[in-house]
Amino acid sequence: MRMYDIIEKKKHGLELTRDEIFQMIREYTDGSIPDYQMSAFCMAVYFKGMSDREIFDLTEAMATSGDTVDLSVFGDKSVDKHSTGGVGDKTTLIVAPIVAACGGIVAKMSGRGLGHTGGTVDKLESFPGFHTSLSPEAFTAQVQKCNLAVIGQSGDLAPADKKLYALRDVTATVDTIPLIASSIMSKKLAAGTKSIVLDVKCGSGAFMKTPEQAKALAEMMVKIGRAHGRNTHAIISNMDIPLGHAIGNALEVTEAIEVLTGKGPDDLREVCLTLATLMVAASCHLSIEESKARTKEALDSGAAHAKFCQWIEAQGGDAAYARDPSLFGTVAHSLEIIAEADGYVLSCNAEEIGLAAMMLGAGRETAESVIDPRAGILLLKKPGDAVKAGDVIARLLTERADTLAGAADKVKAAIQLSDKAVETGKLIYEII
Repeated sequence: MRMYDIIEKKKHGLELTRDEIFQMIREYTDGSIPDYQMSAFCMAVYFKGMSDREIFDLTEAMATSGDTVDLSVFGDKSVDKHSTGGVGDKTTLIVAPIVAACGGIVAKMSGRGLGHTGGTVDKLESFPGFHTSLSPEAFTAQVQKCNLAVIGQSGDLAPADKKLYALRDVTATVDTIPLIASSIMSKKLAAGTKSIVLDVKCGSGAFMKTPEQAKALAEMMVKIGRAHGRNTHAIISNMDIPLGHAIGNALEVTEAIEVLTGKGPDDLREVCLTLATLMVAASCHLSIEESKARTKEALDSGAAHAKFCQWIEAQGGDAAYARDPSLFGTVAHSLEIIAEADGYVLSCNAEEIGLAAMMLGAGRETAESVIDPRAGILLLKKPGDAVKAGDVIARLLTERADTLAGAADKVKAAIQLSDKAVETGKLIYEII
């Protein structure tokens, strides 16, 4: 069938066959189908949607369009976690060593960040010497040794998705669930893990702005995973507010270490324990109650922090920083945002806070931008907190003095105060 006929069929809301979907993805990946035709198809999907079966087939076609990772050597114990992104989201740094300390296998590929702050790989590269690129043999050997390795995406993993996402980004067709869900899950399927736990964010700092939108996306991704034989679960979590207090790479690593050593903010600890519980239950075949007890013990006993140090050292990083994060040092310039009156923090726009952090050097405006691992924001007061005039609400940190004024204006506009006590919203809306 010609691409013209596939577009025509979808334009009228008709269901494509499996063969048509695989042919389309194969020919788009090899360049036989031009961008203008694929963009027309994406717009037809935007308005007409896809059936569950079409979405399952589209995901599989993209997942198998390039390299795939074989983790069968680890049986059914391999487990991966994926977050749909947010501000201050350093959960992998905490969750992965908890799960590994409990006996789960975390063999994970992560990306770099483009936008607010760095991705997991950028955060890990805050450690001097840390290697984010390992050969397949070294990757497998490390996982066998300590149950844990996280590397940058390598090879030609799901090239159809990479090409299609770039097209959707410039044709206003990113925000449609069939294409979002198949994009995310194609990479998860190609990465080879048996179990997948998804953290779907909603709110001002997330792509999905409402719990209802996030639930629809989460349910579809869980369906896709299970249709392809993967043990898949999801949580829907609040990203109206940055997670934890730290936004920025070394700052977030430091906060992750605080949680791993029995300190750190309660919201970050709660989300991480929820994710780790689901991951350990899936990979170690335990009930939720058994898994909850085991993950809490791993965190509280110091076993997870010990695993974290082992992991950093195994990938060439200086584990002294994992034991003493003050070694990351400080930046040359800082600025404090001060409360001008007594009151309560009413709201904190996570997206605007994230953009301010990017201005300071914590994130990338373009793919070529260089991240400063020590730059970022410490959000010292969050919604629901009482403040007095003169209290420090946030501290901005950077090597770029010329960015402070603009970033400060963004942070001030993002944080709203009230003269009345404030009730905070749910942190975790639902588990699927």
